[in-house]
Amino acid sequence: MKFKLIRSYEYHFGKICMELEKKIEQVKDYLKNKKVLVAFSGGADSSLVAYIASNVSKESLAVTLDNGVMPNDCIGNAVKIAEEIGIKHSVVKEDYLNDPSFKSNPPNRCYICKNKMYSKMIGIADKNNLEVVDGTNITDLLEDRPGIMVNYDKHIKSPLVKAGFTVEDVKKALEVLNINYSESTTCMATRISKNSEITPKKINRINYAESLLKGLSGSEIVRVRDQDEVALIELGNITKILNTGILSHIDSELKAVGFKRVTLDIGGYGDSKKDLVVYKPCKDEKNKIMFETELPYTINIVKTCKQLEKLGDVKCSVEMGIAMLEINERNVTIFKTGKIVARRVVDKEDAENLLVKVLPSIRRNI
Repeated sequence: MKFKLIRSYEYHFGKICMELEKKIEQVKDYLKNKKVLVAFSGGADSSLVAYIASNVSKESLAVTLDNGVMPNDCIGNAVKIAEEIGIKHSVVKEDYLNDPSFKSNPPNRCYICKNKMYSKMIGIADKNNLEVVDGTNITDLLEDRPGIMVNYDKHIKSPLVKAGFTVEDVKKALEVLNINYSESTTCMATRISKNSEITPKKINRINYAESLLKGLSGSEIVRVRDQDEVALIELGNITKILNTGILSHIDSELKAVGFKRVTLDIGGYGDSKKDLVVYKPCKDEKNKIMFETELPYTINIVKTCKQLEKLGDVKCSVEMGIAMLEINERNVTIFKTGKIVARRVVDKEDAENLLVKVLPSIRRNI
């Protein structure tokens, strides 16, 4: 049964908080009456965007790209989830391993992949007079994802970013709205060490290893990373395989498909909540409340300053690698190293809200 998004979420679901309702309404407002193509993997983010688009957009089409390096069940899951949501869905095939620039697996592989994917989707969208939207959220902007620069270069819209959705918000909304999604949608190329060539053999053995471990562990989230022919296993729950016989079986099976050694990350794999900002004491009495965050990439100060000018008064020093933004009597200092410091804020929530406004303006170095 397809849920109808209506004004009162509390009436239908009882437990949705007002803040989350507000964010959902913002996504609805953006997608309302538009004709959109949703870049659709079947994962949490794109499933939420597709669901809302299917209810409020004038026309909506979900497009999944089968690039030849996806998990075995990824495309099938996307088809199933799109059908449950009730959105028109198309799967487009293109073998990325035929592209030498992707196959060589350079450090900017993510950018190359995203650029190819969105170029294809823009072509489909242009033929059908659609606007391309994706499921990028605020938490993604805190991670080392150079592919996000493609969004800016190709003007791909991200409604979840505009509404301030974190990954926790997305999953809470999906739970409340009772929407299924796939937990395994990242391509196999992300498992292979950068600068190590991506080959069908490596993709196939990773696929085999992850399918084997899903069956043995019962975990939905499984990652087997190929680090120069050493398999690094990451599981959502490792307890079921902590048996000498099972571990020996895994070791022999993975070595049989070409891994030289097999290792296990005992920390497991899963979504650990990351605070957007952390408190930092400040000796200056006027600015005693100060929060900061560290991005895992360097920042292009020139491009970032141009974007920040849309938010408030900006002072920049390329030589010093600093951009300072004054907004609503608050101060944000951005360093080219990736550090962002918020001063003169009221509390942590105020600092987080400020960061949500600033993050979409950050332009990283690729």
